[in-house]
Amino acid sequence: MAAGPLSFGDAMSRRIRHILKQLTVRAPHNMQCPHCHSQVHTHAKHCKRCGGAIPSGQHLLEECGLTDRASPAAPIKPSSSSSTARTSARFRFARLGDRFIAFVLDIALLFGLFAIVDAWVFMRWGTFDGSELQLTAASLLIATLLNTTMLFLYGWLLEAACGATLGKALVGIRIVRTTECGRLSSCAVRNVLRIVDGLGFYLVGTAVAACSNVRQRIGDICAHTAVIEEKFGIGIRLTAMILWIATLAGAGWAVPRICSENKSVHTRYLSQVIVRVGRTDNSAYVNIAGLTLDVHTSTTPWSW
Repeated sequence: MAAGPLSFGDAMSRRIRHILKQLTVRAPHNMQCPHCHSQVHTHAKHCKRCGGAIPSGQHLLEECGLTDRASPAAPIKPSSSSSTARTSARFRFARLGDRFIAFVLDIALLFGLFAIVDAWVFMRWGTFDGSELQLTAASLLIATLLNTTMLFLYGWLLEAACGATLGKALVGIRIVRTTECGRLSSCAVRNVLRIVDGLGFYLVGTAVAACSNVRQRIGDICAHTAVIEEKFGIGIRLTAMILWIATLAGAGWAVPRICSENKSVHTRYLSQVIVRVGRTDNSAYVNIAGLTLDVHTSTTPWSW
């Protein structure tokens, strides 16, 4: 028996199923964030880049053509100004007073390290006869190079690895990037430009940070970084405090022992004596390139 013609209802149901199938196949897997216009998943509730809330019907608006779909071939990169604005909305920038305290703590720790290194350099490339220390041009040059390298590596490696130096961890502040740049490169630029920010005992860096809305010094501006407040755990702060105290205590223990051993090495070049430091019976003196500063000590007892 031959089959009869299809009814109107069967044709309409097949048509509806065909349309639904096309919509399912053509449904977009990505859509645009209405805030930063970056690509997000269709069913995402929040944007991973800016953190903004995604309306529940955003993908329907793009499907209907009421908004432009996100193009996977040309993603929109955020500018430094927009990234800084989003960082300002999510974090609280560190105060200049807290940054100064962290700087003082770091400098105190570095002075301990500098004392160990300088004592070793001066006793090796200088001359010490018991009453006078003579520093040659070679000893001063080597000490300056080592101190500069230690200063750079201390800030660069700790900020790149942990986001904070020991002083910053004790105070409760850390470094964040405002753009998607490399962590090592941004921290390197930030610490190299301390040469400029540190002019006039950090007067330049302090003035620029005070005039900036997000408290960025020149190094932060060029490196696209900012200093924010951070609540470190008790374990991190305790570890930073132990390392800070141990470094200063180790310097106080090591420097006298290094100075007690006179193993000077005479170099062929840069052997000219630049600085002389010594003492006599009633005075101490410092001679730098022919200029002498005497400090006389009184041995007269107190009279009542």
